[in-house]
Amino acid sequence: MDMKKLKKIVMTGFIAAAVTGIAIQFVPVEKTNPPVTAEISVASDLYQILRRSCYDCHSNETKWPWYGNIAPVSWFLVGDVSKGREYMNFSVWNNLSAKGQEHLKGKIWKEVSENEMPLFIYRLAHPNARLSDSEKELIRKWATNQS
Repeated sequence: MDMKKLKKIVMTGFIAAAVTGIAIQFVPVEKTNPPVTAEISVASDLYQILRRSCYDCHSNETKWPWYGNIAPVSWFLVGDVSKGREYMNFSVWNNLSAKGQEHLKGKIWKEVSENEMPLFIYRLAHPNARLSDSEKELIRKWATNQS
């Protein structure tokens, strides 16, 4: 293949990618923050940890970042937040039964202890969401009713 043909193929691919990149910006996504109806009530130090490391995906108080307006990133963010809220939502925590709360506390500790939460990708974008050993210990004590 001669250089002229190769250059034409590369340029066509670049133009197609650019047009696609622009076109997908017009696919709407709905970034919502429903009302907080029954927020979790915990000690102040634990509350601050949860707000910093969990609330963007597990509450109705998501702080939508600027890059959340750019497709396809916006699609992934909205999907992750929707799944996170569906799985566990601190904004409606006190609407749960005591048994439901205990069940979720166990799941929270399991995810935190295995470094599954906060998600790795979230920690990359939000380094302050990383949990220190002492913060994990505070979560453990709360989740196992030792606090």
